[in-house]
Amino acid sequence: MRCPTTGSSSVPRRRSGSSVAEAPRKVVLVGVGALGSHVLLFGRNWPVRFTVIDFDRVEQKNVMAQFHSKMGVGRNKASAMQQALQGLYGLRIEAVPHRLVEDNVQTLLSGADLVLDCVDNAPTRDLIQQHVRAHDIPCLHGAIAADGSYARVMWDPQFTADDGSKGVATCEDGEHLPFIALVSGRMAMTAQTWLQTGRQRSCHLHPGGIVEI
Repeated sequence: MRCPTTGSSSVPRRRSGSSVAEAPRKVVLVGVGALGSHVLLFGRNWPVRFTVIDFDRVEQKNVMAQFHSKMGVGRNKASAMQQALQGLYGLRIEAVPHRLVEDNVQTLLSGADLVLDCVDNAPTRDLIQQHVRAHDIPCLHGAIAADGSYARVMWDPQFTADDGSKGVATCEDGEHLPFIALVSGRMAMTAQTWLQTGRQRSCHLHPGGIVEI
């Protein structure tokens, strides 16, 4: 089943007849936990400049459900991902080891061609939504229920953040890792489709299947 286009955003194109290649587009990924770390892994071949934002540190329990290794335990997640992707694939990303807050959102999301929201708390999602809407920046949101029963991959402004001020750990015991991989793979594919064609597609996911909207 093919999903209809949901508000196509303009995608920068190479100038006709230009002999100078345009600079790679800037993709800002916020949150490199269970979802964001795998989205970054699956998007490692995109011809873009990645900026990755996360203030949190890798804990031992994270290794079971997130693309972080034991060698990264105790380190900042963004910095750990930067080192891992450089070492494994030669991918260079910009790591921002800080929390996204009102005082720095303008600076950290400045110049973004695409924002990938992989955070797990409503206040940060609200801050991201306010900024991308005010500056007309395409934003793809991803969210997974803590019990691994449901997920969403949705473009703004279709996405509505769940109520609640605190983040909820997502499937930390690793039991739902295959579902996390499904959701993050879908999010990466959705973002890649936009990068290639400008089409925006959203969906709901559960362990038994995908419902495109």
